[in-house]
Amino acid sequence: MDLQLKDKIALVTGSTAGIGRAIAATIAAEGATVILNGRTQAAVEKAIAEIAPTVSGKLLGFAGDLSSAEVAQQLLQQYPKVDILVNNLGIFEAVPFEEISDADWQRFFDVNVLSGVRLSRLYLSGMKQQNWGRIVFISSESALQIPAEMVHYGMSKTAQIAVARGLAESLAGTQITVNSILPGPTKSRGVDDFIGKLAEQENMSFSEFEQVFFQKMRPTSLIKRFATPEEVASLVAYVVSPLASATTGAALRVEGGIVKSAF
Repeated sequence: MDLQLKDKIALVTGSTAGIGRAIAATIAAEGATVILNGRTQAAVEKAIAEIAPTVSGKLLGFAGDLSSAEVAQQLLQQYPKVDILVNNLGIFEAVPFEEISDADWQRFFDVNVLSGVRLSRLYLSGMKQQNWGRIVFISSESALQIPAEMVHYGMSKTAQIAVARGLAESLAGTQITVNSILPGPTKSRGVDDFIGKLAEQENMSFSEFEQVFFQKMRPTSLIKRFATPEEVASLVAYVVSPLASATTGAALRVEGGIVKSAF
């Protein structure tokens, strides 16, 4: 299927690894120009070098922490036009609720929520001028089922859904769509490291611990495994395409059926 992305410019934040990288590669494979972002120049250059031979689209880069307002302004100056914005930048960690400090609550809000809010605000005027654009927030099934071990993370993911829906409401009648995507447990770099450490503590292989994880910690999963970043990226690529023009204000789930609701 041709997703009609060849003339589009896309920015994917936090895209040197994991889900973000898979999204960037999938969109670039459709012929779009894609701006990859990571915290360091070395990470950005490495990702571009590895992805470039596999895609037809042009790859650009921007190194910097986009949870910073100053860095976001620098990005806008370097790349003033973006047709597609994928707010993927995010952090997570497992911490007991009593140990989450005020600073940690603020950090999760700044990185996971405010970074996307800020970039959406900065690029929205250009989208309005051309009356076309796509904004996506990469949320999580944790937005609907707040994990007891990551309450601050769940809060930030729920906030993303609220922002996406509210922004979509404000753009009613335009050709600009705003949606949130809700992945479930996905075999990204962060999860790989996190689960790998837990498996090592239990003297298990990754695959052995994966079975235990879905039996005990995520028993409602219907696929009974970690999704791949590419499976998430496929949905995002469609949502940001012109073909998805009637999809807006939605929270779209790609979480393996963990959420026990048909709606």
